[in-house]
Amino acid sequence: MIMGKREDAWREKLQIMTSYERPHWERGELVAGIDEAGRGPLAGPVVAACVIMPPNDLILGIDDSKKVSEKRREELYDIILKKAVDCSVSIVDNHVIDEINILNAARRAFENALCGLKTHPQHVYTDAMDIRTDIPCTPLIKGDARLYTIASASIVAKVTRDRIMREYDGQYPEYLFAKHKGYGTKAHYDAIRTYGILDIHRKTFLRKLLQND
Repeated sequence: MIMGKREDAWREKLQIMTSYERPHWERGELVAGIDEAGRGPLAGPVVAACVIMPPNDLILGIDDSKKVSEKRREELYDIILKKAVDCSVSIVDNHVIDEINILNAARRAFENALCGLKTHPQHVYTDAMDIRTDIPCTPLIKGDARLYTIASASIVAKVTRDRIMREYDGQYPEYLFAKHKGYGTKAHYDAIRTYGILDIHRKTFLRKLLQND
């Protein structure tokens, strides 16, 4: 629980982070935010989440998922899913990433997450991603740090993907996926060189290693 001065600081931050949403909310419009996790790793999928948050009952502590501890992200994930008006997640696997490249795969995840909503929003904000939609849409650079709704989506996407990578860790413990989540750490590269490239690896991200084999 967030208390005292820290709570006051978070309430002030929420006022800033909802500055884009409030004009829509005041008109009775629903706002969707979309963000992804996993654009840079060497293994696993890219995951996008699209959420519509209620204008009232805001969640203290919502922030860009990269600024929140793993334990707190898990806690916020449950609260977001409980309070969200609607939430949709799209998972695009490494094979599609290799086929159409990571930018197009991320865009597909964004669009699929939006299409997965059961509730129709009047406006969509994305974290710097242009998408195809008939709904008015605004991409914002660093949107996950600037908008409450996108930050909420970033947490859902990050927790969803981290859970997938922990499942892979159970299948391939020698690769330490639970620790690095598929990113290109020294430990991950060392594991690839020792044990080989897995079916969940993004081959287009490992061209140099493949060329050296």
